[in-house]
Amino acid sequence: MNSKQILLALIVPITWGLGFTLAKVGMEQFPPLLIMSIRFGIAGLVLVWFTKPPWGHMREIFLVALIGSTIQYGLTYNGLKGIDASTAAILVQLEGPILALMGAILLKEKLGLMRILGMVLAFVGVFIIAGEPRLEGHMNSVILLVAGSAVWAVAQIMISRLKNLSGITILAWVAIMATPQMLLGSFIIEDGQWQAISTASLIDWSIIFYLALIMTVVGYSVWYHLISSVDVSKVSPFLMLLPITSIIAGMILLDEKLTLPMIIGGLLIMTCLLYTSPSPRDATLSRMPSSA
Repeated sequence: MNSKQILLALIVPITWGLGFTLAKVGMEQFPPLLIMSIRFGIAGLVLVWFTKPPWGHMREIFLVALIGSTIQYGLTYNGLKGIDASTAAILVQLEGPILALMGAILLKEKLGLMRILGMVLAFVGVFIIAGEPRLEGHMNSVILLVAGSAVWAVAQIMISRLKNLSGITILAWVAIMATPQMLLGSFIIEDGQWQAISTASLIDWSIIFYLALIMTVVGYSVWYHLISSVDVSKVSPFLMLLPITSIIAGMILLDEKLTLPMIIGGLLIMTCLLYTSPSPRDATLSRMPSSA
């Protein structure tokens, strides 16, 4: 990778990691599904002008939007709402090992001893973090985050079968289809939507526009550019910086504390990512790389 590609690769985890923490700040004003519906509505309206409608794949895109966005973000961000952003950012890294496991089960991919060892370390790391005293009474949030990671992995398997569609096309039309789904889900299981919108401050709206334009449009566009020009195995390790960015942002913006169980559990999970990082042949499983 040249210096320009390295710089671009650093942009991705920084924008996504900061956005993950800012989303928690935003959820002090907006319910989770509402803020996600607004985020993806704005992003979809920007991106849709750069792609053609994927006629013949609308049913598959609808299902990916339902499972990989509406359900997954509903689980992940309701989990994020209940615990520290830094802890949540570490837990969602389970997406990698869960995806590798599902790839072995559903796509008959070979795991190998090192990947199996990495996945065991990751789940040990989760148990260490879950045993942290300050998470007592918040296990529902941990379960929601782990469930969200599993649902995200299912969506990636679905996306891997859309081999003739570009990542930007998938992202744009998933956003377009997920927006009304999330909005409907918000009105079914959440409340206070109009009050949240009518009383939102300039800072609240700035967070939403960051999530939509910087985190989603810029972040994912840079990611797709990279994986189309650089081996996935060279780019994917940069994503390990994502939780580090979220942890630093959480400490600065939310006065969160970094504890020993978080450090130990996080290191075990991040070690797992070294073993489960995709190779070039797995590029189709890397077009929607994060639930951020």
